[in-house]
Amino acid sequence: MQKLVLSSILAATVAFVLGVAAEAQQPKKVPRIGFLIAPAPSISTARLEAFRQGLRELGYVEGKNLIIEYRSAEGKTDRVPGLAAELVRLKVDVIVTGGPADTRAAKEATNTIPIVMAFDTDPVGNGFVASLAQLDGNITGLSNLATEIGGKRLELLKEIVPRFSRLAVFGTSTNPGNAQSLKETEIAAGALKVQLQFLDVLGPKDIETAFREAGKTRADAVLLLTSPVFISQRRQIAELAVKSRLPVIYYAAEFVEDGGLMTYSVNLNDLARRAATYVDKILKGRKPADLPMEQPTKFEFLINLKAAKQIGLTIPPNVLARADRVIR
Repeated sequence: MQKLVLSSILAATVAFVLGVAAEAQQPKKVPRIGFLIAPAPSISTARLEAFRQGLRELGYVEGKNLIIEYRSAEGKTDRVPGLAAELVRLKVDVIVTGGPADTRAAKEATNTIPIVMAFDTDPVGNGFVASLAQLDGNITGLSNLATEIGGKRLELLKEIVPRFSRLAVFGTSTNPGNAQSLKETEIAAGALKVQLQFLDVLGPKDIETAFREAGKTRADAVLLLTSPVFISQRRQIAELAVKSRLPVIYYAAEFVEDGGLMTYSVNLNDLARRAATYVDKILKGRKPADLPMEQPTKFEFLINLKAAKQIGLTIPPNVLARADRVIR
């Protein structure tokens, strides 16, 4: 009887040890992140790298303890829903989106996989969240909505453009967030007694038409609202601005780096880096609804002096002194 009991104990002990060993030998599940963007990757290189840097700062090594599935629509927004559905089929743990069109596609593809917005023009207006503080679904992240930014841009134009009284605003009416940005710009224009004209740019072919119309109405400057149409046509816009001799203020640094005059904008690289924090918290068990959305805290002011010279514009020294970066 004693031998039987000892044999049973020994067998149970061996089984336990073997079980623990087998469990220890089984590889841990490596988290898989989906990163969904509408523009071509070349346009978003700096933002993607900022997101990776944010992950590295949190201890993640891509390919080792984290896998990122990158999906780009290459500027063709009609491809975004299919790419979002593909990420859902891959059963990624989190989907990170690079803009409103990406978030909408992800939202329609899943209501269970957490979605982190790296930057969204108007999360509440776009219907993604009820408010920035109170969330109840599978979406959270960061907003690049800054109510004062339209006023800042117009104030800068007022400082550098002689007799600034007419502004042409180029935007895409079908782009989420366009209406809110336009409204804020209209308020700022009213306060500065600047006459505003909105020109709808639905595709690349409309850009030259918009510049031509701005010239006909004697606009003193042009302001661009966020649009996937513009980001992929940066060089064309810079060339048309020179041809039309019109000062243009943009919404992202890439425009100025590719020949545009100036930008006062949210630092999107900072938002992309901060998006990694949301991913980390979700992978560690937090729910999107428990992570209130955050707004931008860093802005950047860039000036391209070569572009200024090409249109015969002199930038006052006090304005140059405030720039975060000057391209000569």
